[in-house]
Amino acid sequence: MRPPLLLTLLFLAAGLAQAASPYPAPSPDTQANRALQQYWEKRTAQVHAEGSLAPIRSAAQWNAGKAEAREQLFEMLGLSPLPARTPLQSVVTGVLKEDGYRVEKLHFQSLPGLYVTANLYLPEGPQKPLPTVLYVCGHAVMKKDGASLGNKTGYHHHGVWFARHGYACLILDTLQLGEIEGKHHGTHNLGRWWWVAAGYTPAGVGAWNCIRALDYLETRPEVDAARIGVTGRSGGGAYSWWIAALDERIAAAAPTAGITSLQNHVVDGCIEGHCDCMFMLNSYRWDFDRVAALVAPRPLLICNTDKDSIFPVEGVFQIYTSVRRLYTLLGKERNIGLQIAEGPHMDLQPLNTGAFHWFERHLKGADPMATTDEAAKKTLQPEQLRVFTTLPTDERNTRIDAEFVPLAPPAAPPESAAHWALQRDARLAALKKNCFGAWPADAPAPNLTKVGNIESDGVSLSAYDFVSQEAFPLRLYVAHSAALQPDQLELTVLHALDQGGWDSFVAAYQSRFSTLFESATPAPPDGKAFGAEAKMLSANKWAMAYVAPRGVGPLAWTGSDKVQTHRLRRFNLLGETLQSGQVYDIRRAVQALRTVSTNPTAKTWLAAEGEMGINALYASLFEDRIDRLDLSKPPLSHRAAAPYPNVLRVLDIPQAAALASERTKVVLYTDTPERWSHLTETAAKLGWPKNVQLRSLPAPQ
Repeated sequence: MRPPLLLTLLFLAAGLAQAASPYPAPSPDTQANRALQQYWEKRTAQVHAEGSLAPIRSAAQWNAGKAEAREQLFEMLGLSPLPARTPLQSVVTGVLKEDGYRVEKLHFQSLPGLYVTANLYLPEGPQKPLPTVLYVCGHAVMKKDGASLGNKTGYHHHGVWFARHGYACLILDTLQLGEIEGKHHGTHNLGRWWWVAAGYTPAGVGAWNCIRALDYLETRPEVDAARIGVTGRSGGGAYSWWIAALDERIAAAAPTAGITSLQNHVVDGCIEGHCDCMFMLNSYRWDFDRVAALVAPRPLLICNTDKDSIFPVEGVFQIYTSVRRLYTLLGKERNIGLQIAEGPHMDLQPLNTGAFHWFERHLKGADPMATTDEAAKKTLQPEQLRVFTTLPTDERNTRIDAEFVPLAPPAAPPESAAHWALQRDARLAALKKNCFGAWPADAPAPNLTKVGNIESDGVSLSAYDFVSQEAFPLRLYVAHSAALQPDQLELTVLHALDQGGWDSFVAAYQSRFSTLFESATPAPPDGKAFGAEAKMLSANKWAMAYVAPRGVGPLAWTGSDKVQTHRLRRFNLLGETLQSGQVYDIRRAVQALRTVSTNPTAKTWLAAEGEMGINALYASLFEDRIDRLDLSKPPLSHRAAAPYPNVLRVLDIPQAAALASERTKVVLYTDTPERWSHLTETAAKLGWPKNVQLRSLPAPQ
């Protein structure tokens, strides 16, 4: 018989006494996969060197930059500008009276229609304003008959303990695991890469709900607003960090199993064990000790177990020692503590005892030697704590991912040349800072090494190697008439290849120039394609150049779809995406190509298809003297392709194409020419209509 309550406590009841992490998931041992791992290691080390607390040398230095750091965190959580503090519309739907305490079942709206379900635990009898704990929940799936009861019910024993010991305690549901079920797993397993493009993370919704929870607590006469602490474990540990870092109304914090180092997440693969609510969109490329540092100098206890596979104790200790150094610089070392208990990733009583003891000291001023042996025990049935009997029809929880972060509005063509200049400059600056800020700031010019040259059928093909960035060596192929020298070329068309384009290029060229393709997978020869290209090259002073950016061709990574998903998520934690890196590779290939020919009047065209065409489009915005873009079947929106960090907060693809058209002829091969009206109208209004050409493709059958 099925039990009346389906109660699955993810991670809580996992019972995983694992000494070793299961991450990262295994993938084939290939040269490309090893190169990617080297990239993780180098980039993580760079981010740590620049974005951790390591550069902080004095209290004055930290204090001078603290406000800016907090604003950056608001921005990385999608909370800049901060949403309006609209009326909370709080409602108490029921009260439970238990032995020594009572529980109010309530909800409030952190934004209109964004419901937060919660339980407020209060000691029995009249009380003067009480020390209060905001308890934020981890990933507990609590359901009965298909209806969510909220993860607050899985953690109710914490509220009971606090109420019985003289605290008010508000336990919040999270977005995905509350009574109204939103989503936390957009990039984890739902393919919602547009979250990155929108600058959205459910961590931002969680942080905002916590801010509004503090607003709510300030309305309660039972609450001493000067003595509010926060704690929670796992996902609740992460939420504890967000609210304690952002809001100084938190007087003391005891996050449990909610933070570890960037090294653990990216290099060691712990990101694979976490959904999106655990991370900000790391646009400013922080290590996680900077999040923790924003709690200083307020009392902070970092809690963890020694066998936690998703928050390894080594990384936790690294965070602690880094932040402790800051507390020491601030003269507040007594305000930071570390509680390590034996065990796996579970809600263990030794961890709870440490957090309880911390709040007794810092919210009540109790004797620092005072202890309690009383355990937090589950005494209520989850159904008792349910807030709603019928879910509200005006809820936005299930669609808040598409509405939470304000995006750039659909842009009308500019009103004037002056208006255009302001708009253009603002957009380019925002792209550089917020979308492509992870690009190397001072990369040397590409140093080409000529691998070889072969002539066949009147075509000369040369191969050049250069390093685009860290562990990504790229090969540039240049084909032209064998009768010409490079300095005689009048035009070079650089093709940025996606995987299909790479396969076609290999099929056309490899059988005749095999020694230049040592790292390529053999492809069936395509003599027809090569013959057409050879004929075109022999009749013109043109060159065709080809490059496969990272993740394509020789640098294609292999493994399961799940492995590939978590590779892409690692890029996000470094403040970039695969596609933003591919834009950089195309830029570097353009720079490299210009060292091949010494003809100063030679023209450069860029050509690419699909999403790679969008990468080429953006590369053209940051490279001079791109004379023409040929883009085949380009997507219309970053919701569907090329999810550069935060890009939808700046513009969408038609607006980017308009930026390019001012300086470059843009030729689009599309089956939906009518949907590119912003591009054509902008070019017409500003006087460069000849820079835009739409060529219709047959509509898909």
